[in-house]
Amino acid sequence: MHKVVGIKFKATGKIYYFDPMQVFLCKGDFAIVETARGVEYGEAVTDIKEVTEEELVAPLKPVLRKATAQDATAYAENKEQAKEALVICEENIQKHQLEMKLIDAEYTFDKTKIIFYFTADGRIDFRELVKDLAAIFRIRIELRQIGVRDETKLYESLGPCGRPICCSQWLGDFNPVSIKMAKEQNLSLNPSKISGICGRLLCCLKYEYDMYRSEAKTLLPAGAKVMTADGEGVVEKVNVLARTLQVRLREGENIVREYKNDDVKLLGNVAELKRLRQIDYEDLTKEEIRELERLEREFGN
Repeated sequence: MHKVVGIKFKATGKIYYFDPMQVFLCKGDFAIVETARGVEYGEAVTDIKEVTEEELVAPLKPVLRKATAQDATAYAENKEQAKEALVICEENIQKHQLEMKLIDAEYTFDKTKIIFYFTADGRIDFRELVKDLAAIFRIRIELRQIGVRDETKLYESLGPCGRPICCSQWLGDFNPVSIKMAKEQNLSLNPSKISGICGRLLCCLKYEYDMYRSEAKTLLPAGAKVMTADGEGVVEKVNVLARTLQVRLREGENIVREYKNDDVKLLGNVAELKRLRQIDYEDLTKEEIRELERLEREFGN
């Protein structure tokens, strides 16, 4: 077991473990720590605790000291100066006519390096830009390309649910999301309804998916042939939460009744059930299918 303290550098950033050394920190304290990119100022989001070797990412960097009021002032000044650096960098991007969108800038706490974040459709040759910026700021320059989800994370926007987007409020990591998650939760596969303002699949498709998936395995899927109290029929729709099935009793006739899952009997085999659980795109246009495939393919890039 190793003693660690969890530190965050941004409100919605990842939690990194550090060796507290001889520094006593409580949750909510600020600290100066050594990181791979230099000395940084961060907030302790856990008390000092013990974790196993498997939970650590080696090497474990040390906490240098508890932050002082002077450190907090220096951190605030760095943020203000980063705003000025952003303007200067943007001017130089225009000067070199580079096809890139500047998103943010930040100094390391010790001001040995400044990092500029940008988005672009492809690779950008910014060597001349870096030379100009190094001559202006006289410190190390790093240009880091980020994805559209990371860009969206920096803004305080509202999602389709009407609430502030999760990634800008509390979501630290982006979990893999697939079209299958929307399908298994009986959600519309219309791309405009299951993609966020970043243009990628909604992160919230993941939140209840495990529960839906677990429950769905205990229910008969749409397309299954069943025997009901009123005769044979085919399941047309499944309500996972209510554990009910809408069954069409006679093909070609508009006779659909709702039954509890436990009140019907399957007329088929396991292989047929597996086939029925696959994603069905038959109600979508070719354009919608291509857009769905793009959303799933690009999520994580």
